[in-house]
Amino acid sequence: MTNSSDFSSPHKDVAVGYCDAIDSDRCKLIAKKWYFDYIGDAASANKQPKLNFLLQLNQQALELLKLDEPKLGGVKVDFVEGATAHRRKFGGGRGQDIAKAIGLKHGFTPHILDATAGLGRDAFVLASLGCQVTLMERMPVVAALLDDGLKRAKLNSEVSEIVNRMTLVHASSIENMNLAQQVDVVYLDPMYPHREKSAAVKKEMRVFQSLVGEDLDADALLAPALALAKYRVVVKRPSYAPPLNNKKPSTSIKMKKNRFDVYVKQAIPKG
Repeated sequence: MTNSSDFSSPHKDVAVGYCDAIDSDRCKLIAKKWYFDYIGDAASANKQPKLNFLLQLNQQALELLKLDEPKLGGVKVDFVEGATAHRRKFGGGRGQDIAKAIGLKHGFTPHILDATAGLGRDAFVLASLGCQVTLMERMPVVAALLDDGLKRAKLNSEVSEIVNRMTLVHASSIENMNLAQQVDVVYLDPMYPHREKSAAVKKEMRVFQSLVGEDLDADALLAPALALAKYRVVVKRPSYAPPLNNKKPSTSIKMKKNRFDVYVKQAIPKG
């Protein structure tokens, strides 16, 4: 989803705080790891006019708050409950569209690079289907949320085996795909502006778009992805959006609001 150019410098308008003082030491470690300011009690965030966002520890989970829109609530990575759990249990297995686009057939279970990891939901679905998935995310805020979500999920017996197939890499995919080892499939889901009125857009998309903006350099993802992937590159696009870099795909799988553009390099081996 996100792809920023300089992940080594922190967002000046983001800080880390706690809801309960018992989490203060953990908050300090998170702030140090991801190069964010530490403010202590999250309640003090509103007293700091330069802050637009807060990463807060709330009941052991790290969540992102947009301080000028508190009604949106916190955005966190949750691989255990909610929509992710429902999709894991009832999503349709290898018959769902993303599985078809990746090429999960004939017993083929590829190693996938999700080069725009975002909240990791699609990566989790693919890992739940048996794939090894490397998640590359360049925004430190999003990477911090992912890192926290993966650590919590590893403590849950229902999903620990799945998330153990997921590896997070904090790096710019545009700049680092050419350094990565070859993978079977590269998956791309760059941020694209929504047509819907803001109230209809999911809260995490509203928070993320205000934090990171659009992926204006998304077109630059396709060439290194095609160079890296052994079998295919899959790009998730809104139904109204043009193909990435205006390059016509080999085929597309169309859904109600989105589609998967598939760029085939060679046939997937039969198991």
